[in-house]
Amino acid sequence: MSRILIAACAIAGAAFILTPQARADASDPAGDLAHAWDHVQFELTDRDQRLQGFSDLADRADHMLQTSPDNAEVMVWEAISLSSEAGEIRGPSALGKVKKARDLLLAAEQIDPNTLGDGSIYSSLGTLYYQVPPFPIGFGNKKKARVFLEKALEQNPDGIDPNYFMADYLVHTGDYKSALKYVETAEAAPARPDRAIADEGRMQELAALRTRIEEKIGK
Repeated sequence: MSRILIAACAIAGAAFILTPQARADASDPAGDLAHAWDHVQFELTDRDQRLQGFSDLADRADHMLQTSPDNAEVMVWEAISLSSEAGEIRGPSALGKVKKARDLLLAAEQIDPNTLGDGSIYSSLGTLYYQVPPFPIGFGNKKKARVFLEKALEQNPDGIDPNYFMADYLVHTGDYKSALKYVETAEAAPARPDRAIADEGRMQELAALRTRIEEKIGK
C-alpha cells in the first residue's frame, strides 16, 4: 500500500519534543498536529522513525478526541496520521488503520464538511479510495475516489493538495494528459505561510510526478 498523505516535533523514543512553532500552536490542537505531521512526512527519512511518528500522532489525536469527541479538525488529522502510518506498513495489517481513517473522515464530514477549509476531508477520502485495494481485500473504489477528489477541488480549486491528489489519481488511472493540467495548477498554488515545510515537500513530489507524466506522454 503506497504512502498517503505533515512541523514541529522530533521523536525521542515514544515522546515528542516540540519545536517553538509547535509550542506556539499549543492552543490550536489541529495546527499542532498539522505541523507535527509535516515534520514526520517531509523531514524524516528513517522508516522506523516515520512509523513511530505517525503512530504517536494518531495516538495524540485519539487522546484529544476523548475530551473533545466532536472536534472535526482533530478527527481529520487522526485519519491522516493513520493513513500515513498504514502507508509505511504497506501490507494487510494496515487495513484496519485505513478503515478507521475512513470512518473518522466520514464522521468529520457529518460534523463539518468544510472543516480546515481546504478540502482535506475529501482529498483524504479520495486518496484512500484509489490507493486501498478493492473488495474483497479492502474498500477501494476508483469511481468513489474521483467523486471525493472533485468535492475537494470544489472547496479548494487552487489548492496545492487537492490538485496534487487529483493529478496522482489520474496517473493511477492512466490519464496522463489530464493529470498534467492538475500538476500545473498545483505548482501555481498560493503559498501557505503556516505550512512552509508541507509546501516545499509537496513541490518536490509534484516535480517527481511531472517527470513521470512527461515520460509517459513523450513531452
